[in-house]
Amino acid sequence: MAGLMLTSVYAVTAQAQQASASGEVRRVDAAAGKVAIKQGAIADLQLPAMTLIYQIDPSLLKGIQPGDKVSFTAKREGGKYIVTQIKK
Repeated sequence: MAGLMLTSVYAVTAQAQQASASGEVRRVDAAAGKVAIKQGAIADLQLPAMTLIYQIDPSLLKGIQPGDKVSFTAKREGGKYIVTQIKK
């Protein structure tokens, strides 16, 4: 009698979660490509209200300073939070 072989194949797409939010810039470190933003809860990223340090392309930080009120788009990718757009 032939043995029964069970095989499961899970196709998991490496899709980043993305959301738009607003907050206040607390710190800017253009050299390291980081910005700290105090934000409200972001449900789409499963984040509570907090201050979070995001990775960011330094070119997006031109004219952004601590204390600025901003709207931004961020994504979670591989456990990291990345700002993809930011404006005052």
